[in-house]
Amino acid sequence: MSNRVTNSLGNKEMDAISVSSLRCNSEKLPYVHKVGIPPKQNLLKEIAGTVKETFFADDPLRHFKDQPKSRKFVLGFQAVFPIFEWGRHYSLSKFKGDLIAGLTIASLCIPQDIGYAKLANLPPQYGLYSSFVPPLIYAFMGSSRDIAIGPVAVVSLLLGSLLQDEIDSSENPVDYRRLAFTATFFAGITQVTLGFFRLGFLIDFLSHAAIVGFMAGAAITIALQQLKGLLGIQKFTKKTDIVSVMQSVFGASHHGWNWQTILIGMSFLAFLLVAKYIGKKKKKLFWVSAIAPLISVVLSTFFVYITRADKHGVQIVKHIRKGINPPSVDEIFFSGEYLAKGFRIGVLVGMIALTEAVAIGRTFASMKDYQLEGNKEMVALGSFSRSAVNYMAGCHTAVSNIVMSGVVLLTLEFITPLFNYTPNAILASIIISAVIGLIDIEAVILIWKIDKFDFVACMGAFFGVVFSSVEIGILIAVTISFAKILLQVTRPRTAILGKLPSTTVYRNILQYPDATKVPGILIVRVDSAIYFSNSNYIKERILRWLIDEEEIQKENSQPRIQYLIVEMSIVTDIDTSGIHAMEELLRNLENRDVKLVVANPGPVVVDKLHASKFQEMIGEDMIFLAVEDAVLTCAAKMDSEP
Repeated sequence: MSNRVTNSLGNKEMDAISVSSLRCNSEKLPYVHKVGIPPKQNLLKEIAGTVKETFFADDPLRHFKDQPKSRKFVLGFQAVFPIFEWGRHYSLSKFKGDLIAGLTIASLCIPQDIGYAKLANLPPQYGLYSSFVPPLIYAFMGSSRDIAIGPVAVVSLLLGSLLQDEIDSSENPVDYRRLAFTATFFAGITQVTLGFFRLGFLIDFLSHAAIVGFMAGAAITIALQQLKGLLGIQKFTKKTDIVSVMQSVFGASHHGWNWQTILIGMSFLAFLLVAKYIGKKKKKLFWVSAIAPLISVVLSTFFVYITRADKHGVQIVKHIRKGINPPSVDEIFFSGEYLAKGFRIGVLVGMIALTEAVAIGRTFASMKDYQLEGNKEMVALGSFSRSAVNYMAGCHTAVSNIVMSGVVLLTLEFITPLFNYTPNAILASIIISAVIGLIDIEAVILIWKIDKFDFVACMGAFFGVVFSSVEIGILIAVTISFAKILLQVTRPRTAILGKLPSTTVYRNILQYPDATKVPGILIVRVDSAIYFSNSNYIKERILRWLIDEEEIQKENSQPRIQYLIVEMSIVTDIDTSGIHAMEELLRNLENRDVKLVVANPGPVVVDKLHASKFQEMIGEDMIFLAVEDAVLTCAAKMDSEP
C-alpha cells in the first residue's frame, strides 16, 4: 500500500510520509552523535595562532624547520636575496633568453621612461634613473621572474597630479623636485614597512572591480593629458578632469594648435597602434610592438633635426642630463611644511604602485606556475606592457632586469644627447599607445554579468578619475570597496532549507525548488559569522522567516511551527553580541511556543556557546551534529506529544 501511495503522490509527498513514519517508529531512530566540545586552548597559544594566520599565513619559516644553524643562516640570506637561491641553477641557455628579453624591454622602456617623467612634470632623465637602480635592487630581492621594473603611467600621473596640487612645477621647479624626492622616499618606506611587518593583506581591500575602473579612468585621463604634446599646445590646464582638459584643447584650437606637430604625432601614433595590433594578433611578432617606440623616437628625432622643425613650433625635449643620478638625500624635506605633504603623497603613491605591481606579478606567476611572495615584493619593489614584453621575449629570471638596467646606464652615459631633438609629440604618442591597454572592456562586461555591486564600484572609480581627479577616483574606489564589505558583514544572507528528494541533504529551497519543507519544523541557515555588526539583523531576519512561514501555514491550514532549527555550518565565529542575540531569539521563540534547535555548529562556535552557558539555556539535547539528526529527533518529539 505504501508503494501505491508513493507513486500517486510523487517525491514531495514521499518525503512528508517518510517523516510521518519516523514519528511512529521513534524507538527505532538511528544513533545521534553528540556535538563534540573542542579541548580548551591555552590563551597564549590561541593568540599566537591568530597572529600567525593573520601575518604569516604563508608560513615563511617552514623551510627552517629541523635545519642546522648554518643551513638556517643560508636559507635566511636566500629569503632576503632570492637571487642567491635561483642563481645556483642558472645556466647559459637561460642567460640567452634573459639577454634577449632585457634588450627588448630596454628598447621599450627608454622612450616610455622619458614620457612618463614628463607625465610627472619632472625632467626626462628622472624617468631613465627609475629604470637604472630599481631594477638592480629588484633582481636581487624580488620574487617575480617576469615583472619589468620601472615607472608606470598611472603612478606617474598620480604623483604629478598630487605634487602639482601643492607646488606649481613651472613656477617653482626646485621645490617641486624636492617634494617629488620626499614623496618617493616615503613611498619606498611605506612599501618596505608593509613588507617587513607582513601587512600585504592591506592592498587586497581595493577590489578587482575598483582597480579595473580606476585603471580605465586613469588611462583616459593620461591620454587626454597627452593632447598638449600631440597638438602642440603651449598653454594647457594643470587640471586633470575631462571638462577642464577639453576646454583647454578647444580653447586653443584657433591659434594654439601646430599642424607640423599634429602631423608627426598622428602619423607615429597610427604606426604604434598598428605595431601593437600586430604584436597582439601574432604572438611571435611581439618584438614589433616592443621596438616600435624606439623606432618612432629615432625616426622622428632624425626628421626634426634635418628639417629643423623645432624652428616652426614643434616642441622638442631639448636637453636630457647626461650621466647617472647623483645622490639626492640632501634634497629630501625632513622638516618644514612639505614634510607632512610629502609623507601623505608618498603613502598614497606607494600603496597604488604596490597594488599594480603585485597584480602584474601575480598574473605572470600564475602563467608560469610559481609562487609570488607579496610581502617580499613590497620589500623589493612595473609596467604591465613592459612586463608582458619581458614575458613574451622569453625571460627566465630577473637577470633580464639587470640587462635592461645596463642598457639604460649606457644610454645615460653616452646616448642622451641624441634625444635633444626628440619631439614631445612622439612621447605623447608613445604614452597614448601604452595606456590604451589599461582599458579592459571585456573585464567590465564580465564584472557586470557577475556582480552588479562590483560594477557600481568599477564605474564609480572610473567616473571619479575622469570627471574629477585621480585622488577622488581612488577615494571613491576605496569607499565603495569598504561599503561592499560592510554591507556583506552587516547584512549577511540567510536561507530556508528543505530536504532534497530521496536524500538526507537539506538545501536552500530557492536554489532547489524540489526541496521539501518538513511539517512543523522551520530550518534556517545563516551564511555568515555572527558579530556585533550583524547579530541584531540575523535575529530579526530569522524571526521574519518564522512569521512569514506561520502566515503561510495558517493560509494553507497546515500544522504550526513547533521547532526552529538554525543551521550553523557556515557560521565560523560568534562574539558576545552574537550570543546575546541568540539568547533574545530563544526568549522570542519561547513566547511563541517554538523551540530553538542548533545544528552543525563549528568548534569555535561550540566553545563559545558552552563558555556562555547557552547550551544550558537551550538544552544539551537541542544541539545536533547535522540537520538530519535534528529533524529526526524533533519529528519524534512532536509525535510523542499528546
